[in-house]
Amino acid sequence: MKPKKFDVIIIGGGIMGSSTAYHLMMADPSLKVIVIEKDLGYEKASTTLSMVNARIQFSLKENVQISQYAFKILENFEDEMAVDGVKPAIFYRREGNLFLHDKKAESAAQKAFHMQKNLGCAIEWWSLEKIRQRYPIYENLDGIVGATFGPEDGHFDAYAVLMGYKARAKSMGVQFLQDEVVELLTNGKKDQTMHAIGGVKTILGETFFSSHIVNCTGAWAARLVKTAGIELPVNPVKRQVFAVIPKFKPDGPLPLTVLPSGFYFRTETGGLLLLGKSMEEDPIGFDFTWEEDRFELLWGELYDFAPVFESLKLIKGWAGLYAVNTLDANAILGEWPELKGFYLANGFSGHGLQQGPAVGRYMMELILKKKPVLDLSIFSPERVLLKKPIFEDGIV
Repeated sequence: MKPKKFDVIIIGGGIMGSSTAYHLMMADPSLKVIVIEKDLGYEKASTTLSMVNARIQFSLKENVQISQYAFKILENFEDEMAVDGVKPAIFYRREGNLFLHDKKAESAAQKAFHMQKNLGCAIEWWSLEKIRQRYPIYENLDGIVGATFGPEDGHFDAYAVLMGYKARAKSMGVQFLQDEVVELLTNGKKDQTMHAIGGVKTILGETFFSSHIVNCTGAWAARLVKTAGIELPVNPVKRQVFAVIPKFKPDGPLPLTVLPSGFYFRTETGGLLLLGKSMEEDPIGFDFTWEEDRFELLWGELYDFAPVFESLKLIKGWAGLYAVNTLDANAILGEWPELKGFYLANGFSGHGLQQGPAVGRYMMELILKKKPVLDLSIFSPERVLLKKPIFEDGIV
């Protein structure tokens, strides 16, 4: 019979859960760690359904620092995650991110730009002339006052990164189990000020025990924590991506280009162009249906901005879930103040994939009581109880 008591139970085996497991074992190889994931095929995981991006263009210092760390990890990821000489191929492409700014956003963009420069980031402020010079196909710059370009921003194979963390963690002794946690077990009375986590129950009727449990369930986070009486402001929101083949072929790769409206696009291998946009009317719920009709709205924005893309063919698309933190669209990281030993890594609101390396390390530091290399206490769950949001511009 498999042992049912563990030093750490991680619920959810996506990028956050697998990174946390890896970092725990790197810090202490003697730990007994289990990752319980309901779908080890990752068909509906936000990690694998992401459009994938790594950027330093945030207006909150800590988010920038998280990305700086991710850049360092991704550069050497294939070597670091090799198992028995087999390296993951993550196809890390640093093709840049270009954020276009209108007059309304100029002040905040300038402030963020200077903060990023002071942190040593590779970031450039582009004039309209520079935009036209570098990308002459971007013809309609009406209302645009400038842009920020991160030359080291880019994208990679999300599935390969996830599998890299998972394979490395398994090689060090982490157990990955396909099952679904449906209940959190606590010690002490729920009407007391403080009680402690004790274990979990799964949909297959299993019970596992630990005094350290990490919730890495992404868009499903709020539903699970309700079983322990916790209200978490995280909603599953559907986001969609569309892949087209344009008749016009750019001379080289286009950066992830983000318009003030929130519409974004970038080139992908195979001559593809990927398009997306977060909208107010995006439905809340566990809905993975892909709505082809929505493409017309995005194509209109693309054509208005770059008329060379007038002729194109819609090839495919997909829908995934953002775990949207409705309090402030930022991560919720750390021990829940009213449940000892229960840790949250939730609410990433669409930029969790690139934050996986730093968050996994931070979860390890909190659990093992180590001094954090990077202070991420600003994301503490305490702000949820106090209803004190973090303010940040430019959420995409």
